[in-house]
Amino acid sequence: MFTTRPTLQGTFGMVSSTHWLASQSAMAVLEDGGNAYDAAVAAGFVLHVVEPHLNGPGGEVPIILAPAGGEVQVLCGQGPAPAGATVAHYTSLGLRLVPGTGPLAAAVPGAFDAWMVLLRDHGTKTPAEVLRYAIGYAEDGHAPVEQIAHTVGAVRELFETEWTSSADVYLPGGQPPEPGALFRNPALAATWRRLIAEAEEAAGGAGRLAQIEAARAIWREGFVADALVRQAATPTTDTSGARHTGTLTAADLAGWSAAYETPVTYTWDGWTLCKAGGWSQGPAFLQQLALLPARADELPRYGSAEYVHLLVEGCKLAMADREAWYGDAADVPLEALLSEPYNTRRRALVGERASYELRPGSPDGRQPVLGAHVTAVAAGDAEFDVPTAAGAGEPTVAKDGTTRGDTCHLDIVDRWGNMISATPSGGWLQSNPVVPELGFPLGTRLQMAWLEEGLPNSLTPGRRPRTTLTPSLALRDGVPTVAFGTPGGDQQDQWQLHFFLALVLRDRVRGGLDLQGAIDAPNWHNDAFPSSFYPRGMRPGSVTVEERMDPGVIEELRRRGHDVTVGEPWSEGRLCAVARDPHTGILSAAANPRGMQGYAVGR
Repeated sequence: MFTTRPTLQGTFGMVSSTHWLASQSAMAVLEDGGNAYDAAVAAGFVLHVVEPHLNGPGGEVPIILAPAGGEVQVLCGQGPAPAGATVAHYTSLGLRLVPGTGPLAAAVPGAFDAWMVLLRDHGTKTPAEVLRYAIGYAEDGHAPVEQIAHTVGAVRELFETEWTSSADVYLPGGQPPEPGALFRNPALAATWRRLIAEAEEAAGGAGRLAQIEAARAIWREGFVADALVRQAATPTTDTSGARHTGTLTAADLAGWSAAYETPVTYTWDGWTLCKAGGWSQGPAFLQQLALLPARADELPRYGSAEYVHLLVEGCKLAMADREAWYGDAADVPLEALLSEPYNTRRRALVGERASYELRPGSPDGRQPVLGAHVTAVAAGDAEFDVPTAAGAGEPTVAKDGTTRGDTCHLDIVDRWGNMISATPSGGWLQSNPVVPELGFPLGTRLQMAWLEEGLPNSLTPGRRPRTTLTPSLALRDGVPTVAFGTPGGDQQDQWQLHFFLALVLRDRVRGGLDLQGAIDAPNWHNDAFPSSFYPRGMRPGSVTVEERMDPGVIEELRRRGHDVTVGEPWSEGRLCAVARDPHTGILSAAANPRGMQGYAVGR
């Protein structure tokens, strides 16, 4: 079977990420005797440097890990809303939505602490050993991908007139970073060098674990925290058109730590899928599975119009439940949402025609509640600018920094069988001004919470905004087998479901799963539910497909009432995946060719 690249296979280690330099840095750690978790931390920090338009140290990262011989765990690197981030405070400023940029949108940064906790509990390296790759690229430079220049160009006027500290970093010589020329971020390199030096001094020769704990303390209470709080208190122009200060304080930073959780799971035809809890959109993947027939051989023919229609309509139902039931401000009724009686009733709602309604269900007889904004948008009472391919491939960025779908991803499996899937995001260069002393900005994840009381995803101090970040890990007959994920905002659990089913339904390659074939297969998404990103619009009945999809399938979808947009041939998804055959121990990896920067490496 022809694919854009081979599915890599070997026995030593496999890495897949959204940038080749992160993949190769992770592989270098494996070659140096590190395990999958050491490699993941190194790759995560490299992604902050080489994909700054997609993630940064001020952002967040949910992680799913399967230690060899151990239990699958979720490590939550999603920080909560600060203590001062109340609905009353934001509405007193005349806001109806959390701005899409600026310090009011900043949650407690979660990525750094999550990476350090992972390194402490499951790694073998020191902070200096894993950070040296990121420091090298920030200090000595890297050749930037084209999209960095495009992103900076889109917000150039904002940088030059308002966010001048960002211009200092991202408009060197007055111009956006130029592909083929070295681009540096010396301030970021200096931050990591200072943090390592202070951590080693504080540890006093006590070793690796003491250095990691010292680094965490410096981030939360030392010079990094001081700079982040100063930046949050700086009046900043955001998407509302006004200047606002944020709510992040020293107490918020000092009082939060990344923590482990048990994954939410669903078993389908011998596969058990593991996701983060209802504070993320992850269970929507599981709900889509629960709406399908119980066996793969009962599905419509792969790639047919009936197949695509079934998945699109199931996604609409799952995402409607996401809006009505998911969020950290309430208990999410996941057991009921994933139960067979509930899904039998919901399955009956999928008809021959495309639905244009937002139809959340009633798990355990409870009545769903939708916010006023969602109700208005679903009724067509408001106009919102939602690009046709919002979230597809590389990010959509407006001149004011409004962004949808900016994310990175990495998956790693090592020779011992340790496996990890992580989706770093937030804190991208267009989210907030660069903190001058640090070389990176705050994030904007609070834009995903509602400024209305009483909703599962209401803005609530100490609670996590519902994130779109959603790494995946699949077990076959109870054994960790595949780790995968993708950037793409609200599209992540659509593209991942399509990938997973393609993996199950398509031919195998060289005796193993055809990871590359499943990634390369034509993909699609819909926007028929409220967007998680400012300005929170939706497009009922919409489906965006790649041009490579069979024209007959596209015509049949339109006949069924879908509002089909045909996108570019390679525009849907940026999937990464690694696998370990539970019988042979053979490792595999593949990466998405879309965007021309994701790569898998291994041996």
